[in-house]
Amino acid sequence: MGCFRCTGESSKKSEHQNNNYSNKKNKPDDRAASGALKVNPNVNVKKQSDHDGKEQLESKDDQLALDVKGLNLKEISKDGRGDLAKKFTFDELAAVTGNFRSDCCLGEGGFGKVYKGHMEKINQNVAIKQLDLNGCQGIREFVVEVLTLSLVDHPNLVRLIGFCAEGDQRLLVYEYMPLGSLENHLHDLPPDREVLDWDMRMKIAAGAARGLEYLHDKMKPSVIYRDLKCSNILLGEGYHPKLSDFGLAKVGPSGDKTHVSTRVMGTYGYCAPDYAMTGQLTVKSDIYSFGVVLLELITGRKAIDHTKTAKEHNLVAWARPLFKDRKKFSQMVDPLLQGQYPVRGLYQALAIAAMCLQEQPNMRPVIGDVVTALNYLASQKYDPQIHPVQTSQRSPSPNARSDSDRRQIEGNGPDRETESD
Repeated sequence: MGCFRCTGESSKKSEHQNNNYSNKKNKPDDRAASGALKVNPNVNVKKQSDHDGKEQLESKDDQLALDVKGLNLKEISKDGRGDLAKKFTFDELAAVTGNFRSDCCLGEGGFGKVYKGHMEKINQNVAIKQLDLNGCQGIREFVVEVLTLSLVDHPNLVRLIGFCAEGDQRLLVYEYMPLGSLENHLHDLPPDREVLDWDMRMKIAAGAARGLEYLHDKMKPSVIYRDLKCSNILLGEGYHPKLSDFGLAKVGPSGDKTHVSTRVMGTYGYCAPDYAMTGQLTVKSDIYSFGVVLLELITGRKAIDHTKTAKEHNLVAWARPLFKDRKKFSQMVDPLLQGQYPVRGLYQALAIAAMCLQEQPNMRPVIGDVVTALNYLASQKYDPQIHPVQTSQRSPSPNARSDSDRRQIEGNGPDRETESD
């Protein structure tokens, strides 16, 4: 696992953020030619001769089209989905954020900062991500995100309202997700934040899976997300989940190709081992990352947590031996649930996670099967009258998740056991 050439820990949050948006991991510019997102380099671009008879580029989308052309990205069909997202001027976006006031800042990461604003013309709150030109993310990620989100339309994918590519400025305008990221509701909870109950966790998992299914099965050609993690799952009203941040997205293999060869990118702890070791990217790489997210939802643990003992730093490595013993499943449950979960539902959720985390990619399920299983789990509501509260030695504090908080229960679940490999 240590050989992953993936990105490191989150950047320090802005002191002014309201914790509604998660930190973003620093991600270096992906310059791999093979497997790069293929988009039309001539979108909304036309050539016109000047007075000297020379050809100069005239672009409806200004710098965006120049960025696309400069990156030498190839063509992908838009399937008649219409034009790119709306173009905004820098002055417009400065106005709605009070000239990017610090009290409008929602968060900060390797890309730069995210600001909240209200756009009068559409009467909507928005989140504006401003690319830091001195940061670790580059123009490629900006262009890929604009072009990818201009093609997608699904209730579990964040909606891109528009962008600004003016001079050196690069900004993205999204729908505002009032509850922030899943990471902020799962890890390091402040005392005033409610703990996600079991039903809500399964609802979020099912919604995130449906968003991934759209990318894998509905998009033509398929899109490999490549950066699935809790901080990239944003939550709207009613904890409705939407996948966000598509800067690392790649078009999947086509024809008789089985994979896309590319430089390894992503976040340490979420990268599939086969992708990390070979650079061969497939949709099954996303399935592994989803398994990590599902395991985080079940356990309340982080994918990588250096505050724990060495044997528990890596969530997947900690979980693998426990997957093989049904009597230890209860030790894997987030102690903040205080025993309020269905035992059968726990076993089934762990079975799904274990299948997604198979070391051999061809042994991992397709996303459609994951969606079917999680839709079923999300429909089975926890009822303490039917599912008695599982006993625990003590009630944990809101910020505590320690070994002593784990409940020791004997298996009363389904007749099958999960397998890790």
